[in-house]
Amino acid sequence: MGTSRDEPGIRRASGVMQYRNLDDQADDLELTLPARAENVAVVRHAFGGLGDVLGVPDQTLSDIKLAVTEACTNVVVHAYPGGEGPLAVRARIDERVLTVVVADDGRGISPRPDSPGLGLGLPLIATLAESLELGTGPTDQTEVRMTFNLNGVAAGADDSVHA
Repeated sequence: MGTSRDEPGIRRASGVMQYRNLDDQADDLELTLPARAENVAVVRHAFGGLGDVLGVPDQTLSDIKLAVTEACTNVVVHAYPGGEGPLAVRARIDERVLTVVVADDGRGISPRPDSPGLGLGLPLIATLAESLELGTGPTDQTEVRMTFNLNGVAAGADDSVHA
């Protein structure tokens, strides 16, 4: 797979993945892949690499990868019944806070009596992330937006020990 330079700070690999300089106002990581199970591993691997480069603590990186995996798996399982569509993942780092958006053009988030899962994905993401927002993007795509503190300390956490 060849790479080419389109402009300073951007490398494209077959037009699928983009990494940009972290001080850029644009997204730092952008992936658009077909919503297939094997591509969830690709996304997870990309976040592992990003976390390694940024020196994210191991537990925080594990939480990020698990939450992103859950959000992507939801797209694969629920977004496109009977078909396949895009799985889009964007990430931005701002002052050691990672914001991740997982989006799809599927049918949206709604209760499904025939759901193959246990329905624990979103509650798990809410537990792992600093914040979780569900909604629609500018072109009516379904979005799951998560934030993570990259320093490994929960927002508002107190490091002191209490007796």
